[in-house]
Amino acid sequence: MPIKRGLEKIPGGMMIIPLLIGAVLRTIFPGLADNPVFKSSFTGGLFLGASTLLAAFYICLGSTIEFKAAGYILKKGVALWVGKVGLAAIIGLLIKFTVPDQNHMFLGLSALAIVAAFSDTNGGLYMALMGQFGKKSEDVAAYSIMSLESGPFFTMLILGVAGLAAFPLMAFVYAILPLIIGMVLGNLDVDMRKFLSPAQGVLIPMFALALGFGINLKNVVQAGLSGILLGLAVVVITGIVLVLLDKLTGGTGLGGIAAASTAGNAAAVPVAVAAVYAGYRGIAATATVQVAAAVIVTSILVPIVTAWFSRRRERRELATGAIRQ
Repeated sequence: MPIKRGLEKIPGGMMIIPLLIGAVLRTIFPGLADNPVFKSSFTGGLFLGASTLLAAFYICLGSTIEFKAAGYILKKGVALWVGKVGLAAIIGLLIKFTVPDQNHMFLGLSALAIVAAFSDTNGGLYMALMGQFGKKSEDVAAYSIMSLESGPFFTMLILGVAGLAAFPLMAFVYAILPLIIGMVLGNLDVDMRKFLSPAQGVLIPMFALALGFGINLKNVVQAGLSGILLGLAVVVITGIVLVLLDKLTGGTGLGGIAAASTAGNAAAVPVAVAAVYAGYRGIAATATVQVAAAVIVTSILVPIVTAWFSRRRERRELATGAIRQ
């Protein structure tokens, strides 16, 4: 049975199909993640160990990167990170000054939901897509910088919420450490690079399954059209901005599209913000399901658009090469 070939025919199939399988299982068995027997088993580790699997992926990825490429990673990562957070800040300010409502509601969406969804990239999705369609391992590694988006810090900063503690520097250190370990191993020993690098492809469907298991598909129904609209807006608006920034930093634009998503952990941001700012407590629950819907919508659309963009670019390159010959 040609399972692998079948998955590869689907845009981003190695990522999106396991992710959907995980989401369907979580939707059918919502209490399974809290089952102590399941949590302590190897099966539970596979479905609940997204961070561990991503850490292993980073080590394997890092082994393929030469130290001399570190400058490119920094340039690419900072550009996409600034683009994502900066765009969310601009949108937040526009809503603040143009929407008089107390909660700054726009098309059924609060500023809280919009900023949370726009400011955080789905790192697993980005790395999987760039690993499958990208030309450089450094493009994948750029997420080590973009991971700074994670958590409520920048959402609170953009919304101007007071009372947040200083951003923990060690969070960035811990995020980038597996990549550095891989880089050191790969640069010190070519055989280690050859040993670790092939495992990248194997780990993609593994952590996709775990990421999907963190999503309940019922959230899309609960959020309604507003959550779906939010997801579409993230893909279109951030996609355009990040493609331009990606090209300005020497990329093809592919990285910008792959980063035009919403991270799963962004769904937890509205509640975290409401915990320190009472003004948002009344809309935190609605914002949560809307952001969760954006996570699912972007997880489905971004791989499709990225695959289309990659094929389009390859056809152009082939056509250009044929003309030159």
